[in-house]
Amino acid sequence: MTDWIAQTPQAAQAYLEGRRLDEVECVIPDLPGIARGKAVPASKFARQSFFFLPDSIFYQTITGGWGEAAGADGFIERDMILKPDMSTATAAPWTGDWTLQVIHDAFDREGVPIPASPRNVLKRVVDLYHQRGWKPVVAPEMEFYLVARNIDPAKSIEPMMGRSGRPAAARQAYSMTAVDEFGPVIDDIYDFAEAQGFEIDGITQEGGAGQLEINLRHGNPVKLADEVFYFKRLIREAALRHDCFATFMAKPIADEPGSAMHIHHSVLDLETRRNMFAGPQGGETDAFAHFIGGLQRYLPSAIAVMAPYVNSYRRYVRDHAAPINLEWARDNRTTGIRIPISDPEARRVENRIGGMDCNPYLGIAASLACGYLGLVNKVTPAGQFSGDAYEGEPDIPQVLGSALDLFDAATELHEVLGPEFARVYGIVKRTEYEEFLQVISPWEREHLLLNV
Repeated sequence: MTDWIAQTPQAAQAYLEGRRLDEVECVIPDLPGIARGKAVPASKFARQSFFFLPDSIFYQTITGGWGEAAGADGFIERDMILKPDMSTATAAPWTGDWTLQVIHDAFDREGVPIPASPRNVLKRVVDLYHQRGWKPVVAPEMEFYLVARNIDPAKSIEPMMGRSGRPAAARQAYSMTAVDEFGPVIDDIYDFAEAQGFEIDGITQEGGAGQLEINLRHGNPVKLADEVFYFKRLIREAALRHDCFATFMAKPIADEPGSAMHIHHSVLDLETRRNMFAGPQGGETDAFAHFIGGLQRYLPSAIAVMAPYVNSYRRYVRDHAAPINLEWARDNRTTGIRIPISDPEARRVENRIGGMDCNPYLGIAASLACGYLGLVNKVTPAGQFSGDAYEGEPDIPQVLGSALDLFDAATELHEVLGPEFARVYGIVKRTEYEEFLQVISPWEREHLLLNV
């Protein structure tokens, strides 16, 4: 065993025990959360402490185009220095040989973190908490669909064929029989997760046809974002083994619920290690209220990060399992901000706004940034909501263009996420939006072609 393998997590070492490592995938998440990088022979990885990629990977749109975000020097594709974080080394158990994946961090030639790198953005926000003597803790929930293979963009997405030979049945929330329909895929998800050293808190059938949810244990925000990043890939690979697709689109199927990435938050005092949301007698603290107030005040400006595509806004439908406003309440799933039932030491705030299509680093960073501003500015929340929040009026943007307008104007949020990141993100997302506006939809052809 070489020295660098000894630095990897125990799960990676166990995966390689008695085997010869063939390849290492050196990866870095881009703005959409796609793994960019290169695969190298294990012998070469053992000899290198970094590698290069152009900074233009952070200017690329989801369609493969480019946003004009290179800055004053122009589009010269300057090399970044990518350094491995060996704590992220994990198996790629679906490959034909013995392969590890390692997430890398991006730096310039002076060793300064590249501000547009999503993992660096999240590290920046976590560091701001630490500077205040606070430790943020998160627990993400991942919703996704297993769907029939679809290689024709003009064709509607359909649920996958279940083990029984019938298409996945709709609206069987929490059904164990429905979960059994996807048993072979779920078995591979568990096997891949175990090989990668990830702990799944549970898998449930959600309300949509072929929709599942995976809950992860609470912990360090960067570590949990790494896991969601890895999970998206392993779930896709498990699905492909069984002739179906896994999709993390926010709204893949019309008339079915969308897929969210709910984020549970708590904040610990670094000195006492106690939950800042619970007082000495277990009561709710000012910090608890201020965190909620921060989400209510700043989330509208952060929606463009947590709902990053035009499809994301199709999820926010009244009475359809996604919030339409930022009311808060205890144990009420109709509100955008929910306080789950818990003991005082586990008291937490659940942000139900984000879609599963968001970059996990950026989604978690944006949510934490809103809570941070609430804590720092001592924002008072609105009164607790009572009843069905779907009966209220929407108070979040309804289309990506409006969300981008709010984000571009949110200078206070930019200072937390990083002004240079905010500049690049706004340009790239505006470019994507303008690309979408050039597409003529089937609805337009059907209803406007001969009628207007």
